[in-house]
Amino acid sequence: MRVLITEDDDNLRVALEGALRGAGFAVDTAADLPSADEALFVNAYDCVVFDRMLPSGDSLRYVRERRAQGWPVPVLFLTARDTEADRVAGLRVGGGDYLVKPFAMAELVARVRNLCRLGWDGPPSVLRCADVELDPGRHRVTRGGVLLTLTRKEFLLLERLMSTPGTPVSKQELLSRGWDEMIDPRSNVLEVVIAALRRKLHEPLLIHTVRGFGYLISG
Repeated sequence: MRVLITEDDDNLRVALEGALRGAGFAVDTAADLPSADEALFVNAYDCVVFDRMLPSGDSLRYVRERRAQGWPVPVLFLTARDTEADRVAGLRVGGGDYLVKPFAMAELVARVRNLCRLGWDGPPSVLRCADVELDPGRHRVTRGGVLLTLTRKEFLLLERLMSTPGTPVSKQELLSRGWDEMIDPRSNVLEVVIAALRRKLHEPLLIHTVRGFGYLISG
């Protein structure tokens, strides 16, 4: 899989390139939008990583214009902006994912790999299970029409469970979704977050334990 990194910070660009190459990706880099545009004209990529704000302009605007022309390549935005409005804006213009700095390199690699597998087919769909709705684009969860306040990890775990309702998801996969690769698999952090999620979702119970394996959601 071939990835283009567009990042003006030299140190970060080198670190990103090293992490992705180490994970088996073919990687090209660009320091600005004109260089990225040239690389995209010449080469085919499975994913493009864009720093959100570049000296040559806002990559969000660039992606919006390319999407209007039918450009299909999956995009991951990197940014220091972490407001809900910024995340929504990135997803609405066609960003497949949005990662806020600082971040763990292992998480970036996992997100890039996921985008390469899935491709880009439009804004993320609202996920539903029983009377729970999860909107990835707006980072919003409701149950019975009531808005729920979730932490980032709670949201990520619920999103993964709701992407395959009725299907068990392993503890290992859920740990990799919410934490980096340095997490101790013997830790009880996953159980703590699942317990908090269950409390916030209230009754009737939707998240069920699959003994010796992980969890599933069904209503």
